[in-house]
Amino acid sequence: MRKKSKEDLQGRAEVEEKVLDVNAAMQGTLRFDDPVNLRISGKFEGTLDTKGKLMVGNKAEIKANITGEIIHIDGVVTGNIKASSLLKLASTARLNGDVETPKLIVDEGAIMVGQVRMEKGAAPQAASFSDSDIMSATQVAKYLEVDPAKIADWAKSGMLPGMSERGEWTFEKKRVDEWVSQGKIKG
Repeated sequence: MRKKSKEDLQGRAEVEEKVLDVNAAMQGTLRFDDPVNLRISGKFEGTLDTKGKLMVGNKAEIKANITGEIIHIDGVVTGNIKASSLLKLASTARLNGDVETPKLIVDEGAIMVGQVRMEKGAAPQAASFSDSDIMSATQVAKYLEVDPAKIADWAKSGMLPGMSERGEWTFEKKRVDEWVSQGKIKG
């Protein structure tokens, strides 16, 4: 694991400061050339072109073609989606449109009507996750080179920070890295 330089930390702080929460009805085109954390909690119709992380809240209704890096959907989306890194459909997600992404996570209960295109070899390898990636217990086990049962034990006991939904654990890579750097991993 490499140590983060001062420039890395400054760049990350700039990205984390750019948060936009849209909780209204809007129409048009939203385009961000710089990475931003965007959450849409209301209604939106038009075109979304983002960099960074786009989160569609569980009460959101989106009618738009969406292009972005990391897209997490909890609400309703009608339109095609192109995610360059990751698309996650939460259990409350309803998607009517085609998808193009190297990595797709679909929680039980999510509904999708459309086609999925995933380029072979485009998905990131376990060792090349970005800090904003969501990882499964199996992926964390490979990343940390430990037994998957140990990951589940650590998560259940509260040692390893993660979220459990319907018995499935997910982890933010950034939080896993922080946990490891604090010396909390015990083989």
